[in-house]
Amino acid sequence: MTDAAQATLQQVLHKWVEERHLALKEQLDTSLMEGLRRCLEDDSIIKGILNTVEPPSLPAPVDSIERHLGKGLELLESAQSQGEVLKRLLETIQPFAERCALFVVKQGIASLYTSRGFEAEAPRPGSPVVPPSELEALFQGRIHRLDQPGPAYEALLHPLSRFEAPAAFILPLKLRRKTVAVLLADSGHLPTLDHPHAIRVLVHTAEACISHLAGLKEEERNTPADSHPSSMTQQIPDPITETTPPAPVVDPTVRANAERSARVLVGDIELYFPAKVEQGRSAGNLYGLLRDELDRSRASFVERYGEDLERHHQIFLSTVVQQLCGGDPVKLGAAPWI
Repeated sequence: MTDAAQATLQQVLHKWVEERHLALKEQLDTSLMEGLRRCLEDDSIIKGILNTVEPPSLPAPVDSIERHLGKGLELLESAQSQGEVLKRLLETIQPFAERCALFVVKQGIASLYTSRGFEAEAPRPGSPVVPPSELEALFQGRIHRLDQPGPAYEALLHPLSRFEAPAAFILPLKLRRKTVAVLLADSGHLPTLDHPHAIRVLVHTAEACISHLAGLKEEERNTPADSHPSSMTQQIPDPITETTPPAPVVDPTVRANAERSARVLVGDIELYFPAKVEQGRSAGNLYGLLRDELDRSRASFVERYGEDLERHHQIFLSTVVQQLCGGDPVKLGAAPWI
């Protein structure tokens, strides 16, 4: 076959393929439109989908928000120590943020104190965060809050999760104009934080509670011990049969003040040394890891209320066991004043 004949044959075949392609396309378009028309006319599938799919969740009603906020305020105001305030703060913020965490700030470094809503493999308390300039500005009071993700959010999030939320809120907690803690709250898998103002109210309330407890502690330190009523309200007669004399009765006012002082002193240890507390509790050697801190706090308590009161009633020891050891005295270890 000559070259000219081959060229002619190729043209014929090419034209035939194009015509068949166009015909097939028109046929497919017609079938598709017909199918779509049938879908649009069939309401049963729409009804079936609507019956099986849950309606989208709506924002919490106003009365629910107020209820959560009111309950949170009461919980914060009833806290007995600064550490308890911080722990309760996360509990009160939970209804308004999918994830939240608290960092204690000391010497310009933020250390993870506690968190909620993050992955199970998140590290234990005590993970340090070196602040970027944005976070330093928050610590120093040059800015009052951060309401969107950025370098500060990424730094605080690093020890908690690899997943960055679309919305974040960072607020400082101050004591005497000094930042002592910082709160991180984010939206998790949700697109926004719906109630940032509620979070601000709770944080400022926690701040006020911390200042109030610190004021009480300062007041007790500055009040002479002999200004309290005598702790001895009855005399034990000489002729007694017991080999060990019974513990003297303590005036209720003195006991209440002593118990409150012990909670504050122990709460400070829990607040500023969370990693050591957790490690000591797990190892059953809490005194071994916190010897200096516990001895210093007990000495402060004894200086204020007397060795006799502590020896007979063990108010400071009981508070340490309850707050730091979870009620198990074995976890304290070999303390010389047990």
